[in-house]
Formats: sequence, C-alpha cells, structure tokens
Amino acid sequence: MVKKTVGYVELEWVCPNCESRNRGTRKVCTSCGAAQPDDVEFVQAAEEELITDEAELARAKAAPDIHCGYCGTRNPSTAEKCKQCGGDLAEGAARESGKVVGAHRKEPAGEALCPHCGAPNPATALECSQCGGTMHGATPARPAPRPRPAAAQPKRKMGLGAIIGIGIAVLIGLALCVVLILALMPSEELAGTVQSAYWERAVQIEALRDVTREAWQDDIPAGATPGACTDKYHHSQPDPAPRATEVCGTPYTVDTGTGHGEVVQDCEYRVYDDWCEYTAKDWIVVDTLVLSGTDLAPRWPDAGVAADRREGDRSESFQVVFVTEEKTFTHTLSDADRFRQYQIGSRRVLHPNKLGGITSIEPAR
Repeated sequence: MVKKTVGYVELEWVCPNCESRNRGTRKVCTSCGAAQPDDVEFVQAAEEELITDEAELARAKAAPDIHCGYCGTRNPSTAEKCKQCGGDLAEGAARESGKVVGAHRKEPAGEALCPHCGAPNPATALECSQCGGTMHGATPARPAPRPRPAAAQPKRKMGLGAIIGIGIAVLIGLALCVVLILALMPSEELAGTVQSAYWERAVQIEALRDVTREAWQDDIPAGATPGACTDKYHHSQPDPAPRATEVCGTPYTVDTGTGHGEVVQDCEYRVYDDWCEYTAKDWIVVDTLVLSGTDLAPRWPDAGVAADRREGDRSESFQVVFVTEEKTFTHTLSDADRFRQYQIGSRRVLHPNKLGGITSIEPAR
C-alpha cells in the first residue's frame, strides 16, 4: 500500500483550563488565554475543509513544531530561537506526529446547540454566537432518530419433552459410537483355508495429442498455438503500471504536529493481464491394458507401444478368499510378494471384526 495525500486540514485542541475548543494553529486559548500545553492532543474539527491558501499549506506541510526547552512555548520547526524567551531551540523537543486522529470528515456538519444557552450554532463554531460561551460539549441540533427497539420476545423455556428428546439423541449418538468401536475390534480367532486368489494389473498407454489449456500470455509454452484471451486480474502493486487500476481506501486524517492534519488514502494498483487459451501437444491416456488371473504369478500386460506412444502409470490389486466353518472372507492386498505367500489350500488364523473385515492374519499353529 502507498499513502496518497488528498490534502491538509486544520485540527483543533481543547483547553484543559476552560475546556474551550481552539483552532490547531492557535498557541493560546482564545477564551482564557492559557498557553497550549506541551502534551496537547489535536482532534478533528466537526467538519474538515481542505486548505487552499498557499501560505497555510506551506505551514501545514512543515515539520512538527518545537516546544522551547526553557519556557515551553510552541515554535515553528523553521525557528532557531524561541519567540517567547529567545532560548536556543536546539534544546527543544519536536511535537509528536503521525497519529491517526480519525476518518476524514468532508460532509457538512450541520448545527449544534450551545451547552450554555441552547442557541443553535454551526457545528464548526468554537464560540456561541448568542452568549459567547464555549461550544465544547455541544449537542447536535437535530440528533438522528434512534431506531425504536424491537419488542422483547419472551424467552421460551425448554419444555420437558425437548429435554427428553435431546437426552435420547445424545444417548443414541453414544450408543452408535460404542457399537462402531466394538464392530471394528477383532473378535475371536477363526481357522481359515485359502480357497482362491485373484490378481489384476493394468498399464496406461499415452499418446501425443493436441490439448487446450489456459495460462498467462507470457507463460504460454514455446511452440504452442495461442487462442482467445481475456482481461484478468493478475496482481497488486504500489506503483502505477500499464493496464492497472488505482484502488484507494477511505481517506483519514493524520496529525502532522503543526496543528494541521494530513488527509491521506492507502492506495494500490490492481494490474490486469491477458489470460489466454492455447493448444499444444501433450501426453494423454488413450488406452488401458488390463491382465488378470487366478494363479499366484501376477504378470504385467505386454504394452508393445508404438513409436508415437509410451507407457503411463501402472496399477495392481490382489484378493485372497478364505473359507472357514462359519463364513467366507475376502481379503484385499496391494503387495505382490505377500500375495504369493497364500498358496491355495494353505491354512491361516484369521482375526475378523464384526463388520466382516479381517484385521490381521497369522500363520496356522
């Protein structure tokens, strides 16, 4: 993000002695004459109007004011000697700056009621035009109507039937969990005999074919045929660029330390680029050769690929069927060496679960 200056406005400060509002550039309170304190905090005016006067703009853009180290008087950053006591300002301290005081107030502020006599005044007024009192603490002349609160709905108490229903649902859920755990646990041992075996192996065959894909125009592979393109958001960056759109956030006011505020926006540039279709040659699956058998010697199908083709991915699966006195179990494997160990007619000790699956297999004792 880049900060973009919208303009400059004058801030205000509240006198801690009499609570009068003062223009930010005033060094003493207009009501009681008290000096602006060293730790004064500038606040926004009710309505912030951008400064257009060149001399005032120059003061707003200056470095933070310096408080004299001897008498505390506030001096411009360009001064070398204190205008009050003549002290060397090299011993002074610059005002803090850079604090965000709020969102920029550019809309008309309307009117406010004097807290002393109730007379309406512009919201930007520092003193009442009727009684001369400070407008600090003034209230809007026409406060926005507050939404009428919705009628409070009586809280419904949970009935006995609902409580019982929730309790039953919880119990059913717990029961299902217990049943599932028990079902997955191995049960008693069973003596089983290998009745049959089955294996299947597959090889994918790939060929070079024209395929259509999408990519940024600069990333299209060499030798590909470009197609139609569309404008698409690519990335954001702080600097301007061709085919970029500037996007800025809500303006806000920052204390410059001079009694003025700098109105800024956080901006970035959204850069767009060509997102295109293209056609290129690529290896794709055009056939799958499958070979299966019921012996214990699994083999791969003979691909015998032509010059313009190649082998792709391979896959394999194995199944062994056990017969016991109670039922028949089908056990699936993925390892060919283990599959070859199950000779037809050989015996094993099976550990099945309640769902019919085999959790483990041991050699017969």
